[in-house]
Amino acid sequence: MYSLVEQHLNCNKRIKINFNGGDLSSDAGLFLIKEFSHKIGFEKLIKQKFKTNDKSNRFHTDDENLCQKLYQIIAGYFSDDDSDELTNEPVLNAILNKEGLASQPTMSRFFSRMDEDTLDQFEVINQDLRQRIYSINNPEMVLLDLDSTLLETYGKQEGEGFNFHYSSNGYHPLVCYDGLNGDLLKIQLREGAAYSSTGVVDFLQPLLDEYQSNYENTKLYLRGDSGFAVPALFEQAEHNSCSYAIRLKVNQNLYRAVKHVEAELDYATKTNKLDYAVCFGEFMYQAKSWRYPRRVVCKVEKPYNQFTYMYTFIVTNMDLEPYQLIQFYCNRGRMENFIKESKSGFNFESMSSHTKIVNENRLQLSMLAYNLFNWFKRLVLPAKMRKMQIDTIRLKLIKIAAKVIHSARYIIFKLCSSCPYQKEFYETLDNIRRLSPKLE
Repeated sequence: MYSLVEQHLNCNKRIKINFNGGDLSSDAGLFLIKEFSHKIGFEKLIKQKFKTNDKSNRFHTDDENLCQKLYQIIAGYFSDDDSDELTNEPVLNAILNKEGLASQPTMSRFFSRMDEDTLDQFEVINQDLRQRIYSINNPEMVLLDLDSTLLETYGKQEGEGFNFHYSSNGYHPLVCYDGLNGDLLKIQLREGAAYSSTGVVDFLQPLLDEYQSNYENTKLYLRGDSGFAVPALFEQAEHNSCSYAIRLKVNQNLYRAVKHVEAELDYATKTNKLDYAVCFGEFMYQAKSWRYPRRVVCKVEKPYNQFTYMYTFIVTNMDLEPYQLIQFYCNRGRMENFIKESKSGFNFESMSSHTKIVNENRLQLSMLAYNLFNWFKRLVLPAKMRKMQIDTIRLKLIKIAAKVIHSARYIIFKLCSSCPYQKEFYETLDNIRRLSPKLE
């Protein structure tokens, strides 16, 4: 057998290699994720709340399959085919308390059983987990950052279409992050040709109801780009005590309303047409589709070494000074980072199934993995690691080598002695043990 044969290396005759090192793993840091999920009652909640419409008695249950896929995503194993290669992976088997993981065909059949009911279950699970996380540290404010993105498709998946904004085929999901901490509050898969604001009012209302019912002392703020400048969304925010700042598309009426700010900028740049200059202003404005006037804050700026002015218009119900309101809106640039990490780090772009409903369930599972890790990062990681991306944390704290030793009573995982992040590992473990979430 190859595992018993030692091989010499021509580059150095003193080196011999074989595959007789015993049970080894490269993912011992997953024990930290397991300990955190246990602390917040994650797997118990999954067992109670998640079940596909399948009456068969299966060896690998639905909750086990979901947890297996979630841990695989966090460890960076995105493909269903990875399940076959990880069947005997010692850390994953220990985390899931199994003697063999579900195979690729089992995982694929698991996803094919998902439907509208499992989508509703994912929503309930996310709400329950959010309540547990907020019981540890209830936020004084939540910033609802609305956006949309493209998830590319490569076949004839149900619901995919050409999106003119991205000039590509795919799905066009609607997303809402907490702009303050990166939590993904909600995501909904839509057809590829959908416009940015399509369905946004129905999408947002359950979130607003949840916060008003469960977190009445939490202040709500809303941001969105010009794709979400629809009067129905303004009225929804106003009726639900939500402060908003939404960009408007420029038009001739807005240009005319901002002439006084242009004049101010002309005067400020009269003797210097090279350097950057900016002026802020505000006015009341009512578009034809609006039932009443609203406050609009504007920024008129002259870029360096240019003569043409640039304009920014924000409609709002907030009373911040114009420059403060513009700054508040421009900070939504963090959304792009959240979306990029969701796609590259948690497999949001895996639209591999033919049916839209299965793809949407896959997206909800990836959202669950993203949020679990984001809560883990925010609540228990050492302070110096909390701004790191998932790929960096995987490299430093998840991908730790370990050797498995079996005794009569215990399974001992001997982690790599030369790991440079031992201190951070133990600090994270201590932080997890100090958490006191309210589980019921």
